[in-house]
Amino acid sequence: ISGYRGSPLGGVDQSLWQARDFLKSQNIHFQPGVNEELAATAVWGSQQNQLFKGSKFDGVFGLWYGKGPGVDRSMDVIKHANAFGTAPKGGVLAVAGDDHACKSSTLPNQSEHMFIGASVPVLAPANVQEVLDLGLFGWELSRFSGCWVALKAITENMDSAISANIDAARISIQIPEGFELPEGGVSARWPDKPLDQERRLNKYKIYAAREFARVNNLNPIVLDSPRPRLGIITSGKAYLDVLQALEDMGIDDSAAAEIGLRVYKVGMPWPLEPQQTHQFAEGLEEILVVEEKRSIIEDQLTSQLYNYPVGSRPRVVGEFDEHGCDLLPNLGELTPAMVALAIAGRLRRFFTSPTLESESAG
Repeated sequence: ISGYRGSPLGGVDQSLWQARDFLKSQNIHFQPGVNEELAATAVWGSQQNQLFKGSKFDGVFGLWYGKGPGVDRSMDVIKHANAFGTAPKGGVLAVAGDDHACKSSTLPNQSEHMFIGASVPVLAPANVQEVLDLGLFGWELSRFSGCWVALKAITENMDSAISANIDAARISIQIPEGFELPEGGVSARWPDKPLDQERRLNKYKIYAAREFARVNNLNPIVLDSPRPRLGIITSGKAYLDVLQALEDMGIDDSAAAEIGLRVYKVGMPWPLEPQQTHQFAEGLEEILVVEEKRSIIEDQLTSQLYNYPVGSRPRVVGEFDEHGCDLLPNLGELTPAMVALAIAGRLRRFFTSPTLESESAG
């Protein structure tokens, strides 16, 4: 474990130091970095133990952590390390602390686009329990795909406390079968050529990540209707805003089924897995994308649905409506009230009620 602290990950090193005896008993070594890129370089090295003689372990799993600006300054290392690959019994989780509201930063942070530029899959937990659960999925995903895997950490989760379920049996991780891998697999190797790394990354590793997400249902439909008309696709903290907005509007599971509402919760916003996304979109007239900050899911969604037959292709709105007018802001933080107003405006095409009219009136 290595990184450099900074809110919302300001207390990580303190917590790890307090647990030093436990970590030592589990063969976990914590060494904070002088800066974020040196820490990332150390974690990159943890994935090379199988390439040299004399290793004490079959594999080493690595965890890097850093605040949003630390992600920015570490991208050269992360790009090289992701292209190089991970160990088949190792894996790397890169935890990025993002300050969306700029409460303790010089600029608001959104790390996903940096990771996307390096072709690093991104996981977006909605709550503290999902930080733990998606973290475990992330390491297995990293081993299977050969990619580093980013885990988004925001203030709402990192500064919260819950009674967490840490039973190892709480999740069941499935390894995809029959997925075609290149000769020699996708794991780190030496010697290796940059163009071979590029080919494995773009032709195999990203597709392996998508297949892992599909097999493990990281992007589930959490609310459905026998006659769906409006779909909401959302991720991370925005998912909780959607749930609160629906509750404030008096829309429970039975009401959603009657209205024709379907909600798709995306645990891995990049790369967006296409098969389950098409299943979500099937039969819908319109899709509302609810995500905080700059678009990640919306652009992928419109690309995946572009070749749908015109008669069955749902309208997609999110940051803007179908007329190009602002719908959901890409600034600051979303609130349930903002989301409720957007949902109410879209639902009025299909359904109306006194509560809905009140929300639409804003």
